[in-house]
Amino acid sequence: MQRADAERLKVSEIMLLAFDIGNTNTVLGVFNEDGKLITNWRIETDPHKSADEYGMLVVELFKHEGLDPKAVDDVIIATVVPSVLFTIRHMAEKYFHKKAIVVESGIKTGLLIKYDNPKQVGADRIVNAVAAYNKYGGPLIIIDLGTATTFCAVSDKAEYLGGTIAPGLKISSEVLFERTSQLPKVELEDPGHTICRNTIQGMQSGLVYGQMGSVEFIVRKMKKELEEVCPGKPVRVVATGGLSSLVASGVDCIDTIDRRLTLEGLQMIYHKNRHHIRHKDTSKSYDEAQQKL
Repeated sequence: MQRADAERLKVSEIMLLAFDIGNTNTVLGVFNEDGKLITNWRIETDPHKSADEYGMLVVELFKHEGLDPKAVDDVIIATVVPSVLFTIRHMAEKYFHKKAIVVESGIKTGLLIKYDNPKQVGADRIVNAVAAYNKYGGPLIIIDLGTATTFCAVSDKAEYLGGTIAPGLKISSEVLFERTSQLPKVELEDPGHTICRNTIQGMQSGLVYGQMGSVEFIVRKMKKELEEVCPGKPVRVVATGGLSSLVASGVDCIDTIDRRLTLEGLQMIYHKNRHHIRHKDTSKSYDEAQQKL
């Protein structure tokens, strides 16, 4: 969005500030009262930053887009980094004067969570599943290619069935660099071939193509398992995350790349919970006793 366009927005149109706090990056977006994403940013997740440092950064991002922080009606957070959660909640209260809604126990999702212990499912995985099911239906597989690579399966009956967690490209790259004495850090990009004649391209080949092969194998196996649950139903595969385009460029199993999936899922969850979330008992699991909410 151009700044001039943002400046023409009415204050009353700005409604929700959403945070997706990952291990490496935090993505935040602003939605208007109609649920439309106005703009979004990606910043580094830094557990050492104070609430004031995050607050000043976010306020400056608002100013750059010509948006008024006072126009934010609510804040919602999904995170897999507990150490940063307190900081962002404190920031929301100090700089936006809002008590943030957190995707955690007691939140309505519209999904039936069939995990052994629903509390163990990462908030980002639930948010992605909510968005993907509402946008594309089921059955589907959601792949989030971030610091870790996660695969989630959702049935055609809105059942979150579970999934797989694997090391992401960045983790693999860092481990390769840290645990070997002569291998350098490399940019994560497609080298174009596997018979490589230098160390950097050889590492890139192993990292990128290894991840592509892993994605293809897990998706193929997961589709077979989903066919047993949803016989005769075609399975859609949706990819999201910062490395989704890189990996999708070399595989045939991904149907859709949706980089805004998590932010849109946060908006959907907010819409489901906004009228009563602040008064709801949050001591229960996502969907206690696997009951659909």
